[in-house]
Amino acid sequence: MNSALAWERRATSLGFTAPHILDLNTFGDEARRGLKSYLAKGHHGTMDWMAETFDRRGHPLDLWPEAKSAIILGMNYGPETDPLLTLSEKSKATISVYARNRDYHDIIKGRLKEIAGLIARDTGEDVKVFIDTAPLMEKPLAMAAGLGWQGKHTNLVSREYGSWLFIGTILSAAQFKPTPPEIDHCGTCRACLDICPTDAFPSAYELDARRCISYLTIEHAGPVEESLREAMGNRIYGCDDCLAVCPWNKFAETAQEIKLQARDDLNAPDLAALAQLGEAGFRQKFSGSPIKRIGWHRFLRNVLYAIGNSDDPDLKPIAETYLMHCDPIICDAAHWAATRLSLP
Repeated sequence: MNSALAWERRATSLGFTAPHILDLNTFGDEARRGLKSYLAKGHHGTMDWMAETFDRRGHPLDLWPEAKSAIILGMNYGPETDPLLTLSEKSKATISVYARNRDYHDIIKGRLKEIAGLIARDTGEDVKVFIDTAPLMEKPLAMAAGLGWQGKHTNLVSREYGSWLFIGTILSAAQFKPTPPEIDHCGTCRACLDICPTDAFPSAYELDARRCISYLTIEHAGPVEESLREAMGNRIYGCDDCLAVCPWNKFAETAQEIKLQARDDLNAPDLAALAQLGEAGFRQKFSGSPIKRIGWHRFLRNVLYAIGNSDDPDLKPIAETYLMHCDPIICDAAHWAATRLSLP
């Protein structure tokens, strides 16, 4: 076993939780079986990459056979205010908490690499760093390592940080002493299931992404089914409803990392202003933000759906300016929004 005091201290100083460690030889096939079932039901929607990488995603050793330990580090991004408050401000936009400032990948990856470098130096063994972009099932790994548990909404929940944790993973070819796994503390609570505006949970611990607003606003490229658009409300990027109502958030703290604290202009931006940004304005406003990755057209589609749900007739002329747009998806969204705002 290896002493890890130096890199553990550095991890804490960089804003991470205490490290949690998993012996990869003890990680079973339950996560693989769950993923196989998820894909068989089509719950991944158009995220074809999940199926394409299944053979490597099922177990960390399929991705890197030489790995012996998974070191799991969380970073808190807890909001300063209740993220559900802006849902009632229909002429303004609601943006998922994690996207109200800098892209967390950019913030966390460099810090993980620094810690991984210290581990490699101390152990003489190879390391690999992951932050939500590789075929690695980080939430089951985090639960097995004891950082938290997957709640009924399928996201990680921590007794110390509630639902607001980013997960970083370092795989190491060195053997470390594992930390105890976490158990499920959801009990009989089903607040996260009941609040979902699109009924995206067929059952507890099961998410159908095709009905999830986070998927629809971020991953889904085409038009959203009309039956789901009204339920999207003013959510233009992601959805925090199931996270925000978790009772374990009573222990959560506001994010300490300044780059993860919400920018004032993204807490409740005006839909009118967002719709009139233009492509260049969009790129400028969301430079360094995860929102930039979905592109102007998809972003505008989402904003137009929110305008259609605004009950604000003053926004109708803005929607109408896009009725003849070259992108048929934007035209459809504009027509839907204008029609909704014409109803008595």
